[in-house]
Amino acid sequence: MSTANRLNEVVPLDPDTKRFRLYWLLILVVALGALVSRVPRLSLRPMHTDEAVHAAKFGDLLDRGRYEYNPHEFHGPTLNYFTLIPAWLSGARTYAAISEFTLRVVPVAFSVLLIALTALLVGGFGPATIPIALVAAVSPAMFFYSRYYIQETLLVCFTFGAIAAGYRYARTQAWPWAVVAGVFVGLMHATKETCIIAYGAMALALVLVVLMRVGRGQSLRDIAGGLRLGHIVLGLAAAVLVSALFFSPFLTHPRGVVDSYLTYGTYLTRAGGQNSVHTHPWYYYVHMLLLSRYADGPLWTEGWIVVLALVGLVVAMRGRGVAGMDPDLLRFVAFYTLALTVVYSALPYKTPWCMLSFLHGMILLAGVGAVALVARARDRRTRAVVVVLLFLPTAHLAFQAYRGSFVYEADSRNPYVYAHTTDEIFTVVDRIKAYAGLDGLGQTVPIDVACPGGDYWPLPWYLRSFQVHWSNEIPQTVGPLIIVSDQLEAALIRRLYVEAPIDQRRMYLYLFDEPYYVWLRPKVELLGFVRKDFWERQRPRPDASEFTEDQRGQ
Repeated sequence: MSTANRLNEVVPLDPDTKRFRLYWLLILVVALGALVSRVPRLSLRPMHTDEAVHAAKFGDLLDRGRYEYNPHEFHGPTLNYFTLIPAWLSGARTYAAISEFTLRVVPVAFSVLLIALTALLVGGFGPATIPIALVAAVSPAMFFYSRYYIQETLLVCFTFGAIAAGYRYARTQAWPWAVVAGVFVGLMHATKETCIIAYGAMALALVLVVLMRVGRGQSLRDIAGGLRLGHIVLGLAAAVLVSALFFSPFLTHPRGVVDSYLTYGTYLTRAGGQNSVHTHPWYYYVHMLLLSRYADGPLWTEGWIVVLALVGLVVAMRGRGVAGMDPDLLRFVAFYTLALTVVYSALPYKTPWCMLSFLHGMILLAGVGAVALVARARDRRTRAVVVVLLFLPTAHLAFQAYRGSFVYEADSRNPYVYAHTTDEIFTVVDRIKAYAGLDGLGQTVPIDVACPGGDYWPLPWYLRSFQVHWSNEIPQTVGPLIIVSDQLEAALIRRLYVEAPIDQRRMYLYLFDEPYYVWLRPKVELLGFVRKDFWERQRPRPDASEFTEDQRGQ
């Protein structure tokens, strides 16, 4: 068979094809490998502020058995509800009993499901599904944020599920696939407000694919084929119902459904805001993917994915796929990825995990580009060379994924570490645990934490088992242990030694060793003070090095 004929061949959607079974098996192996590599040491990295806030939201659900959607913060409820599963399986029935593993295993599970869903598109991507699954497993950004207790991995998974199920319906006209697609669309909405960007990108991509087919002389009736309006309505009904069940929650709080749509007034304003600390230039994401280096840290790049995605984009636009690929699917993914990339780059409000949506689109195109390069090799020897050359950057991505999550997991020289909690938070927790346990008093010793604007997160996660008074200012009565922002040090001194009556003044000593402060996050310093009588009863003074990683995570 000539190369030209090979490039136009499309494998039919036949589940009995031996080739398909091989692809499914390889995708399963990659998914299992992703699971094994992502699960270890989930408590290694300190909790990010956003993770701790979402954890507290889940704690309300676990302790009170009720969830109420906030249209101004926190995003959708799917992350919270799916976390109930590992919490119940682990026997944790209270917020204080859960761990980092309980929380972070949820995005890990959906990152593995994201890879496994590639099997649904074997009939459209053919051999490209293997490099797609492999790159999705080793991409440093995909790997890093799959261990983050935030909504982004779930959103990417549900979005890809909607695309895959929608494609299966378009190829088979079987109504169950329309329902599955609708379920994924509903889960997208119940996960994060930015789903509307993905909705718009998918709609635009579909329209452009249809217009291209019309331009080649096909009628809309022929393009629609066996699609039935009833099936489409059934899918939309499934989407609305699933979303409503989560936001209500489960029809007990209907106001949540209304708020899930009213919230877009808040988020559209925030996305276009120019005065946020999260405002970045249009090239922020592209620069991060192509080449990043901070201070004396290592070089980071996922440029291999971008380059191969450009090759896949050319293949899709030329309309001549590789053997086993559906040209219409390739064009859809190409338009979808381009639209997402442009919109996310154009929005002033940017956080690095938001790029996962279009990065996964790039990974789909990169798989196409990789297979296209192999298909264009003239002989077996040349193909072997191309395969080796493609394997090397894949191995480099895997190495960066390991380094980013297990070596530079909280280091500011890692481009994916963004406004992250430093390892010094373990010093805060260890010192508090040591003093709070004096003379069998355990967790009943009162602790004061004061930071302007409530900027003390993620401390509420780490001190969830203690009696803590959280405040934006110095309390009128200061207890034996107090943690304050460096901005409030002068106010604390006034409260203790100037404003307090002479007979009530007590001596306090620094809780931390010289230089007496710790970094909570970049630009956020904390000072700790312990009342002298408590300090004298602690012998020897606590040393953070005496506590193990597991103890810190408890």
